Amino acid sequence: MADAVGILTARIRALTREHERTKAPVLVALDGRSGAGKSTLAAAAGEMLGALVIDGDDFYRGGTDASWDAMTAEAKVEEVIDWRRQRAVLEVLGRRDGATWRPYDWEADDGSFGAAISGGPADVVILEGAYSGRPELADVLSLRVLLEVPRDVRRARLLRREGARYRAEWEARWGESEDLYFDVLMPPHAFDLVLDDAGSEV
Repeated sequence: MADAVGILTARIRALTREHERTKAPVLVALDGRSGAGKSTLAAAAGEMLGALVIDGDDFYRGGTDASWDAMTAEAKVEEVIDWRRQRAVLEVLGRRDGATWRPYDWEADDGSFGAAISGGPADVVILEGAYSGRPELADVLSLRVLLEVPRDVRRARLLRREGARYRAEWEARWGESEDLYFDVLMPPHAFDLVLDDAGSEV
């Protein structure tokens, strides 16, 4: 992970230098499948850069298991994360203003939102989470990064983190959607930077 942090921060610093004339902040999406280590990488890079790190899961739409299970993979990719709210926040931060958003309340998990979070203005903003590099956000992002990790490594992490039952339910509900997004809609070549699990640039 240390190598990945080094590569990512170097790339962001280079963009920051490029933006010196316009004073535009660097807006980064750190995307990847569940269990890839996006949050860990974002936190480490954010600390080194003094960046504002935004948890993409704050923008989960909510919904019952039954409602999600009834959707197609295409509908899940479109609906699971409210990218329109993400875009609105990124647009504000892109103007070097402070932004405010209300995160999904995961403890209640009933479709409600928690207390407002405020962040920025910041020279560097990292939006981390699955689907954060989606095409609908491309024009407001400075850099789209994919963190690729082998399936067995990600599954082991999810197993340790959530337990066997949750992992099985998660894969049944969301696996097809991630395959559609990362294999078809946003394959590796669609990203500006791809990092593998060893921290190497691909």
